[in-house]
Amino acid sequence: MSALTTAIAGTWTELTGCCAPQFVLWSAIALGIDALIGDPVFRWHPIRLLGRWLAWLEQWLFRTGWNGYGGGILLFFLLTATVLPLTFCLLAAARALHVFVFHAMAGAVLWACIALRDLIAHGERIARAIERSDLPTARSAIAMLVGRDTDRMDLRACGRGAIESLAENLVDGVLSPLVFALAFGPLAAVLYKVVSTMDSMVGYKSERYMRFGWCGARLDDAANYLVARGSFLLLTALAMALPGFHGRKAWRVGLAGHALVPGPNSGWPETTMAGALGVRLVGPIYKNGVQVCDLWLGDPPDPEGAEPRDIRRCYLLLILATLITFAVGWLLSR
Repeated sequence: MSALTTAIAGTWTELTGCCAPQFVLWSAIALGIDALIGDPVFRWHPIRLLGRWLAWLEQWLFRTGWNGYGGGILLFFLLTATVLPLTFCLLAAARALHVFVFHAMAGAVLWACIALRDLIAHGERIARAIERSDLPTARSAIAMLVGRDTDRMDLRACGRGAIESLAENLVDGVLSPLVFALAFGPLAAVLYKVVSTMDSMVGYKSERYMRFGWCGARLDDAANYLVARGSFLLLTALAMALPGFHGRKAWRVGLAGHALVPGPNSGWPETTMAGALGVRLVGPIYKNGVQVCDLWLGDPPDPEGAEPRDIRRCYLLLILATLITFAVGWLLSR
């Protein structure tokens, strides 16, 4: 019993604090695993398990009449009250086995929260399909990233959608969980993924989720608020430093166009990426056969992106932005 108590107390000590050195170690392990194997699709993936648990709770709350604002808030507390203690117990059990097992498990927890390689892999499937002029494959691949009618998208529209998704998901799929991990540790990163998963599954302005999804959507907005604006500065700085990119245009387009995109956050990385690459993004968007958008992001003289080369240039900005964010976290922990 004393050994268990010691393991629990030691785990709590390791997991609390701000910008602790062990957070950097665990984040490095997570990024290393992601670089080696990416985000493989399997039934027991932690985020898939989280999604199934959320879906079950959603159905239960709707059956019991908790389908309004209160139900959405209760969903957040139920997820938090189950997922965070389970994560802590998993890490405490690993610490009871051996300190190396504990470090490996903490890194694995963070690896489940970060999806850089998988994001690039999605982009590359679209880029290769465009190179082959394989429109059905390009549409099938882009359908995994965007929620719009892909049957109306040509190859250039698929390319535009790829860059939009790469830019937006740089924040919520990579930088935000990494920042939470570096600043506050694995439990904070897992809490972020709870919020992000709520937003992706129920945070829609539909009849079903208008009230129920409000909590997840607003929490996601708050969680990504600073990182989204940081991505604007980071992508602009990289575009200024790297040959072949447009730093001044990234700054100008990002500042002028971010508010054109619905929501407080996604416009920052999307418009900045458009300026940095020198392309125009978005264009006509259809949902359920109805045109819902005819917005163009970017400098008007630029081409209506995007070619495979544009998508692949995007990878460089994503990777360097991730490494710089990690480096800043490492410096702050010293």
